[in-house]
Amino acid sequence: MPYSYRLCGCATLLCALSFNTSAQIPLTLPDLRIDGRAENEEGVLLDTPSQTGSRLGLTPRETPASVSIVNRQQIEQRGAQTTQDMLAGVPGMTAASPPGSAGSVAYRGFSGAQITQLFNGISVQYDAIAARPVDSWIYDRVEAIGGPSSFLFGAGAVGGSINYITKLASRDEDFNEGRIKYGSYDSSETSFGFNHALNEGDGMRNYARLDFSHTHSNGYVDREERDAWSVAFSLLTDINDQLSHTLALEYQNESVDSPYWGSPVLNPLGGEMKVDESRRFENYNVEDGRYEQRVRWLRSITEYRFNADTSLRNTLYHYNTERNFRNLETYAYSADNSKVNRSNALLQRHDQELNGNRIELLHQNQLFGMDSQWSSGVDYSHNVQTNYPRSVTGVFDSVDPDNFDPGHFYNLKGMFPGYQKNRQNTVDTWAAFVENRLQITDRLSLLTGLRYDHIDLQVHNYRVVDANNPRDFKRIYEPTTGRVGLVYELTPAANVYVQYSTAADPPAGILTTASFAQVRDFDLSTGKQVEVGSKFSFLEGRGAATVAAYHIERKNLATADPANPGTTQPVGKQSSRGIELAASLRVTPKLLAEGNFAYVDAQYDEFNENVGGTSVSRKGNTPTNIPERVANLWLTYDIDPSWQVGADSRYVSSVYADAANTRHAPAYTVVGAFVSYKVDEDTRVSARVRNLTDEVYARWTSSSMLYLGAPRTLEVALQTRF
Repeated sequence: MPYSYRLCGCATLLCALSFNTSAQIPLTLPDLRIDGRAENEEGVLLDTPSQTGSRLGLTPRETPASVSIVNRQQIEQRGAQTTQDMLAGVPGMTAASPPGSAGSVAYRGFSGAQITQLFNGISVQYDAIAARPVDSWIYDRVEAIGGPSSFLFGAGAVGGSINYITKLASRDEDFNEGRIKYGSYDSSETSFGFNHALNEGDGMRNYARLDFSHTHSNGYVDREERDAWSVAFSLLTDINDQLSHTLALEYQNESVDSPYWGSPVLNPLGGEMKVDESRRFENYNVEDGRYEQRVRWLRSITEYRFNADTSLRNTLYHYNTERNFRNLETYAYSADNSKVNRSNALLQRHDQELNGNRIELLHQNQLFGMDSQWSSGVDYSHNVQTNYPRSVTGVFDSVDPDNFDPGHFYNLKGMFPGYQKNRQNTVDTWAAFVENRLQITDRLSLLTGLRYDHIDLQVHNYRVVDANNPRDFKRIYEPTTGRVGLVYELTPAANVYVQYSTAADPPAGILTTASFAQVRDFDLSTGKQVEVGSKFSFLEGRGAATVAAYHIERKNLATADPANPGTTQPVGKQSSRGIELAASLRVTPKLLAEGNFAYVDAQYDEFNENVGGTSVSRKGNTPTNIPERVANLWLTYDIDPSWQVGADSRYVSSVYADAANTRHAPAYTVVGAFVSYKVDEDTRVSARVRNLTDEVYARWTSSSMLYLGAPRTLEVALQTRF
């Protein structure tokens, strides 16, 4: 049965592909164009078409929502090494990569599966793990939209959506480029890329792009060593003036030896969580701890333009990955802080394959005498994930932090080589969507959107069958989400907007790993948001700014049953409200200032936690790892045409580590600086120091550990383009 069903899914995709070759379109709207080098824009980007805020190719200025874009120029200017580093350009967003949840992101008072992380507009439905930091070289930009946004890309996205967009072949110019980098802890990078037209003249035209990056680091934590490869290749073919096709391939391979899981917190655990700073580089994982990930992407994008007003795009995609964990993961001090207790051994493998097809039609016309833009389409995806966990949760040993043998994984009691299947989760999703922008007056526009999803979850259990773990079970979810927003242009340079939007999140957040117990008694968790804001340019275009205020409510989250604490019930409620600011100003012809600030008040409105068999209310408490305030500042100064210097600063307020709000990690500020020299028009040498003051700080928290950020590091880089 599973095999025949898979054949049916493959047949569907092949049919879509055959249609793909007969008709589709290069989207005429700017957000869907796949050609062109990124504009040389700086600061807050208000007039750059976005793929994430709307399906209509609108700019952030035209969209009644908070939409942030961090382009390639800003990625390089700020020295963003990974996809998570890029996210600092989004107001209020924090991110970290502890191995067990390497895509940990907090945004607008929500975290984990409540934030959708997309790759080129595609969700792999396992974001908190799959969105592991990837070296930034192969990415063109990152975009984000704040708040409920399931109506754009599917279930989830209560707190917002993030979209990592890969470089693609361009018609604009031929070039070669490369970068070499070396820094502290033997960190190195070798990257190169090219974009070239393969032929000229009349008839079919082809353009190819290849980007490659290899990074290596011994790690600032003892015994940790990371090696990663990233490759992105794309071939753009203009078959004729109306029809084009892009084939895009990506491969990522990352391995980490003895990965760092965090530093134990000193007792007593109540109040401010502190680590022994003299042991900040200790690694309590076993000697042969391991994390590995191999990712393969294939996209076939066909675009067909019927005329100036109507175009069609079809995206066929394939995603395949394998992840392997082999670690001793949890560390806690003894009562007198003399020993470290090591517990929770996990041997895990994830096999995941995602196949899907998206077809979307764009059309411009007149509706009731008003200019109207339409986007409509259908999504289908078939997602299969199998996991192979073997875990032992007890304490294995107590070691002297000053002198210990890390030991080996298979010497731990209960651990031995080989994998045993646990569950296979199959998630089939059908979706239909429509979006419209109506120009009501010269100054007033209305943006509406609606999406219907049919989500079919089927789970097969390979382990012992009991009441909580049947051999097979199935659930179907049918969320409908949407938005309505108005944008009013006060002047050509300034506007105000208001938006109402909704989201829906299946129980357990991630259906690709959901168990029977997690979905048995639950339907959809839902979210809604009201947002108002303004976007404007000032000082004759030298400055730009955005401001947004919002209120989000999420209902039907799992909470302990007060009458029976051993079970959960879908009656929980969580909310957040806040304000976000982003601004940039060319202060002088030589000085550019950029920054953002966010404040959020997030709390549980209805939530009970099971504490030792007792249901305890956490109403009014703040969810874990949600900072109240986040601020970023970047300053860049051109000393002369050749020399440039800059500085940056990031502030994150304290966060709670438990639902009871009895433990918190302290606030922190990290600063950095760089200097660069332009050898010629295409070649630049730079030196950058990160965490200049060597701040000891936590990027993420758990109940007994802090996941510390990197210490002070120095790097030098040579980048050229020819």
